[in-house]
Amino acid sequence: MAAMDRRAQLLDKALDLFSHKGFDRTTTKEIAAAAGVTEAIVFRHFPNKLALYRAVLEYQSECPGFRKWMDEARRSMDQNDDEGLMRAIAEAVLEQYRTDPRMERLMLFAALEGEETALNHHRSVSLPIYELLREYILRRQQERALLPLKPAAILAAISGMAQRYALATRLFGFPSELSDEEAAETFTRILMDGIKPRAIQ
Repeated sequence: MAAMDRRAQLLDKALDLFSHKGFDRTTTKEIAAAAGVTEAIVFRHFPNKLALYRAVLEYQSECPGFRKWMDEARRSMDQNDDEGLMRAIAEAVLEQYRTDPRMERLMLFAALEGEETALNHHRSVSLPIYELLREYILRRQQERALLPLKPAAILAAISGMAQRYALATRLFGFPSELSDEEAAETFTRILMDGIKPRAIQ
């Protein structure tokens, strides 16, 4: 296997194990076994388990889906499409859980274990996005297109509804009568009904 393909394989197997066992309880020996290689091969690509863990975090934050979502969010902001932006946030959360919930599981383990490497990485990726969205909401509030509610609460509301629903249906196994598209649309409508001035609706 080519070096790049082997590295990608190791990252994928490592993510699988980290998301099911957490950082502390996962060993490089287990990752090697899952990839069908020796532990020496793992260390040829990564000097230690922490370096592999960091590489998994970087690999996931550079995925095409993330860039696609950012492009869509920026388009909505450029067009002052408040509803489209909120829907895009909800859809991104739901899609992550639907297509590959391993990163969400990894972050849950990191929070429970106090694994600062993952938590710091998550903050470093998320905070600039949060600030971008916050500034957009503040601008739209100054334009009187949105009610003067705390931007943090607005963002927590839309992402929180989607995340709680995804946790219940994708990780906890609760049944759902909604498709992800219907869920995103419903959450968006609930939010927009609460943040749009009545005369503008």
